[in-house]
Amino acid sequence: MKTPSLLIFLVLAGVLFYYLGRQRSLVLAKGIGGTRHLNSLPFYYGVQSALWCALPALLLMVLWLAFDEPIISALVAAGLPENYQGISSAEHDLLMSQIENIAAGVLSPQSSEPALVLASEHLNRLKSITQNILTAVTLILTSLGGAWAWWSMTPQQRARNQVEWVFKAGLLLCASLAIFTTLGIALSVIFESLRFFQAVPITEFLFGLDWSPQTAIRADQVGGSGAFGMVPLFTGTLLISLIAMVVAVPAGLMSAIYLAEYAGPRLRGYAKPALEILAGIPTVVYGFFAALTVAPFVREVGTGVGLTVSSESALAAGLVMGIMIIPFISSLADDVINAVPQTLRDGSLALGATHSETVKKVIFPAALPGIVGGVLLAVSRAIGETMIVVMAAGMAARLTANPLDAVTTVTVQIATLLVGDQEFDSPKTLSAFALGLMLFLVTLLLNIVALNVVKKYREQYD
Repeated sequence: MKTPSLLIFLVLAGVLFYYLGRQRSLVLAKGIGGTRHLNSLPFYYGVQSALWCALPALLLMVLWLAFDEPIISALVAAGLPENYQGISSAEHDLLMSQIENIAAGVLSPQSSEPALVLASEHLNRLKSITQNILTAVTLILTSLGGAWAWWSMTPQQRARNQVEWVFKAGLLLCASLAIFTTLGIALSVIFESLRFFQAVPITEFLFGLDWSPQTAIRADQVGGSGAFGMVPLFTGTLLISLIAMVVAVPAGLMSAIYLAEYAGPRLRGYAKPALEILAGIPTVVYGFFAALTVAPFVREVGTGVGLTVSSESALAAGLVMGIMIIPFISSLADDVINAVPQTLRDGSLALGATHSETVKKVIFPAALPGIVGGVLLAVSRAIGETMIVVMAAGMAARLTANPLDAVTTVTVQIATLLVGDQEFDSPKTLSAFALGLMLFLVTLLLNIVALNVVKKYREQYD
């Protein structure tokens, strides 16, 4: 039985034992005067039976699948002839990949070496054996666990406490998984960045004005051994993000205020979903729109007034990015404004203030912490955008504050450096991790500022 089939079986078995456990609790309750004499509700007895049925087998499957493939690969590699032993790790990985392709039928056995064909057959046998063992053990654990939970059920059993403990442990595991994942990402970026800073001085990276990570063909080119100054990249990132926020913040805030305070229910029912449709458009579509429509329009308008506009400009990318972020700011601001207590509105109107004065003097100041936090989160979203910049602003690392020039951003360079087959021992590739570390610190700082702003000013209205 394949793994998906085993998972379906566990779900069905859990449902079955939930029903059996609940029915047994009802039977036990009849003998002691009703369900009020049970320690827990019948629902908890059913859930407890389902958990004992499915949870041990599910944990076994997770551990089995985590260690099954490495062990099988080691056994197959150990059975190869001597001429395949003692090879490098890269050659070993390539060899095992070839064996797996033969076993899966991707490569023809007739065109492969006999030793590799035998190894692929050995691989298929081991996979079949381990899958059969996993199926048998899963069926046994499922049956024994559910039967034991059903048989040991008593009216005094604290089923609710046990069920709540299991769910609490599951929630703790999920929270820990998120924390450790974040920690793993941060540590991997930090370690690779440290390797980069061993080859390139950190002062050159932080304060350098030239970005040319590729190795030059001629010695007289800029950065003959690579130039790794991040200033042009962060300048382009901030320039495009600034243009985007100039577009998104006023439009998003005004639309949120109008929809929350002035629009009628019917108009709001149509306008708010229509505005939020923008949030569901893929960024690559925004990139097409920027490259094919906005960028030519900006160039034509600039040329018409006597300005020199690049075919790919920061202005075009920033305008489209601002349109993309409008629903983000509008939705957050709308939720914050609607969360302002109605008593503040009623008190202001009772004192003689008009609706507009109430919005300006009471509602907006009360919602300001949440609005500021949402704007800073939108800035983080703008800083991390890639596709629009690639298609509308180009990839030229240029130190300029002119929005009509072609620029690039940190995320674009990271994507460029890590595309294709790369050797993770050169400063060129490792520079992507250093850029990622700086971007991580910038967005982390913005999030911390947003949380502190909300925390500081929210206390005035609690």
